[in-house]
Amino acid sequence: MSGPGARVVAVARGWIGTPYVHQASCRGAGADCLGLIRGVWREVMGAEPALVPAYTPDWSEPAGEERLWAAARAHLVAAPRGAAAPGDVLLFRMRAGAVAKHLGIQGRTGAGATVIHAYSGQGVVESPLGPAWARRVVARFRFPDGAE
Repeated sequence: MSGPGARVVAVARGWIGTPYVHQASCRGAGADCLGLIRGVWREVMGAEPALVPAYTPDWSEPAGEERLWAAARAHLVAAPRGAAAPGDVLLFRMRAGAVAKHLGIQGRTGAGATVIHAYSGQGVVESPLGPAWARRVVARFRFPDGAE
C-alpha cells in the first residue's frame, strides 16, 4: 500500500492486540477507540493537539451533544463520505438518534474494506467494514498534511 494514509494504517496495525481499556491510549497496554486515534496521532504527527478531558462510555449521549464529531472537525480534515482512502478516520453512529461515539481507521478499501478500531470486549482489531459497520459511518476525516 502506498499513498498518504499508508503510514497511518501501518501505525494503526501496530496497535492490533492492545486490550480495550476505557480512556486509555497506550499501545500494548490499553486503548479505547479515541485512545487508538490519539496514539496513532502521536506516532504519526507528534504531540496531541489538545488535552482530552475525562469522558464516560456514553460520551455526551444524555445531552445529545456531538462532542466527538466537533473534536474531529477541529483537529482532522473532513473528507467526503463516499471517497474512502486507507488511513481515513471514520466516525460511527452506533444507533439511530444517538450521538456519534465510535472511531476507527480505514485499513483497506473496496470489496475487502476493513476498519482498525478498539472495540469493547475485543481490544484493537481489524474488522471487515461490511454493511453493518458501513451503514453506521456518519463522517470521514483524514490526518492533516504531514501524516505521510
